[in-house]
Amino acid sequence: MLTWRIEALHLKLKYTWRIARNASDEKLNFLVQVSDGTYNGFGEAAPNIRYGETPDLLLQQYQVLLMAGLASVKSMEDLLQLLTEHPPVNALRFAIEAAYLHYHCQVKQIAVHQLLGQPMPHQQATCFSLPIMEPGQVKDFIIQHRLQRFPCLKVKVNSEQGADLLQEVLDVVQKPVVLDGNESWKDPDDLLRFLHTLDTQRVLFIEQPMPASEAAAYAHLKPLSSLPLVADESVTDNADFAMLRQEFHGVNIKLMKAGGYLNAVRLLQEVRKHGLMAMIGCMVETSLGIWSAMQLSAAFDFADLDGFLIIEDEPFKLVSEEQGILYLK
Repeated sequence: MLTWRIEALHLKLKYTWRIARNASDEKLNFLVQVSDGTYNGFGEAAPNIRYGETPDLLLQQYQVLLMAGLASVKSMEDLLQLLTEHPPVNALRFAIEAAYLHYHCQVKQIAVHQLLGQPMPHQQATCFSLPIMEPGQVKDFIIQHRLQRFPCLKVKVNSEQGADLLQEVLDVVQKPVVLDGNESWKDPDDLLRFLHTLDTQRVLFIEQPMPASEAAAYAHLKPLSSLPLVADESVTDNADFAMLRQEFHGVNIKLMKAGGYLNAVRLLQEVRKHGLMAMIGCMVETSLGIWSAMQLSAAFDFADLDGFLIIEDEPFKLVSEEQGILYLK
């Protein structure tokens, strides 16, 4: 019989992480471990309130799974059946599946990427995300955190300050920039006016500028937009990709949203099938979560895997970063 454990990870951030919908100075994630006494597997859950994921709910659902027989699973098929019968939030589902899959790979002496049928992971360039801040603070922030070393910067923007924040970044760096609206824009016409002011030679694309519920507005906007539109909040563990292709040019897949490695691979296959750009992203996660994402990242077109770099005392040191390139330890 397997032994399962869950442990809270209280993560202090290097600075206030502010996006269009909220701000925080710390993050509460969870470490899930499974062991048979010889081999161990670990997975990370990074709950996100945007998807109704709270620490209390996550812990309640973990207890339900324990009572339903989590310790008795003997195969990945057993585990998937249990997770189907007692579905947890996606972040917890990923942590449990990842812990078991990592354990299984140790027992069978097989690499994670091989089990998933993916290319061998290698060093990975990542963009780095700037939080929303007051205009005038951008230059000092970039200098203080040496962000010139990254091959690309991602700017968190909102409808009120987006143009000013972007211009400050462009004035300081000569790197490509991507934008992330986190569903901030409510009026498609306002968004279209903003997009038409952008230098498309410098700005690569914009992520999820309007709410995920605005499918019709996205479909109207896509052929008019001067920038590619990339879905983030519009794709969690499932999506109507035929409809999504009418709304977006690309998709940001995150393991925490997908609810597991296996579903993330399925989502990637759907992205490719429908001719969309594939981006792999992350939440604020430790290097355990980023290590997991790097098992898939070689199959993607663009990576945003900087979540561990804003944690003050990152506990696991499974990934290192030099000059904007991530390396597996």
